[in-house]
Amino acid sequence: MKDKQPSVSHDRLLHYLQELYQAAGLSAADADVCAQCTVKTNLWGVDSHGVLRTPVYIERILKKAINPTPEITYEANAEGPFSLMNGDGGMGYVVATRAMEAAIEKARRFGIGIVLVKNSNHFGAASLFTRMASDVGMLGAAVTNVKPNIGMPGAKAPVTGNNPLALAAPIGQPYPFSLDISMSAVSGGKILLAQKKGEKIPDTWAIDADGNPTDDPFKGFAGILLPTGMHKGLGLSFFIDIITGVMSGGPFLQDLKSMYKHADEPSLTSHLLMAIDPAMFQSRESYEERIAAWAAMIKATPMTDPSKKQIIPGEIEYMIEQTRKAEGIPIPPELIMDLTALEERLGLSEHLPVNE
Repeated sequence: MKDKQPSVSHDRLLHYLQELYQAAGLSAADADVCAQCTVKTNLWGVDSHGVLRTPVYIERILKKAINPTPEITYEANAEGPFSLMNGDGGMGYVVATRAMEAAIEKARRFGIGIVLVKNSNHFGAASLFTRMASDVGMLGAAVTNVKPNIGMPGAKAPVTGNNPLALAAPIGQPYPFSLDISMSAVSGGKILLAQKKGEKIPDTWAIDADGNPTDDPFKGFAGILLPTGMHKGLGLSFFIDIITGVMSGGPFLQDLKSMYKHADEPSLTSHLLMAIDPAMFQSRESYEERIAAWAAMIKATPMTDPSKKQIIPGEIEYMIEQTRKAEGIPIPPELIMDLTALEERLGLSEHLPVNE
């Protein structure tokens, strides 16, 4: 049985991250966006995209690979339902939040709002932004492109990125329908987390730089991730790169930059954020009644164990959130060391308030 990891309460972690991002040069408002996004991700149990990413984000801000004070502007169709936004190299959390806020406002006016974004950076878990839509009674979608890191067996180099797809909808439950999937068998963040925990990885997650199966998280991360569903995940990743990088006028495929391998350079990532207002197609009351019936049908699925119920995407994250709000968010010891080094570097008097 593994030793229990140190933990920190979500509210104290939020305050700590706000201070950390401000010390790195972000405004109080943008630091709060970054902290909120991080803590939400960890509360949902998506540790691969939570506080684990903070050291590399802060490092990139300090190196000016991420613009701490971006001027986020529209490049096309500012007033219409479909717009193009330039993130000015800002934090992906900040840029994508601004874009989804705009998409939601457009959906209130037109029934649908789509904001295509160029010149951004890694934005964490894509479901952060789709849940912004579901929180206000809308359906949300989010995709982004990243530097190629997946490929099929037989490839000598990665051909496309593990470009994520997130979808969300309010379903009359304490949680929304929320699906957030990358196009690799697992995200690179999970392999990084295995590195931090000193764990092996399944040999179906990645191949090494020579194309061989591996259970070593360091060789796997340095090699090629395998796509989910093989040709299915590969094809979806290709299309996401088309609808983001190609359509926005930004870089695509090998012209993108990895935030790990090119720590001194902007990633130049493109995103697409979409919101749909169901009230444009039927009354809100009708939607709520129909979606409640939909959820009830899902839950009525017969199970081999009568004490079990069919899980809806988003439900597990809700259950983890309740537990972590009560018990705290686990933080790997090696990550605590990384954050402590950042505190010292930034001259921060506040320390990560962990419970041993």
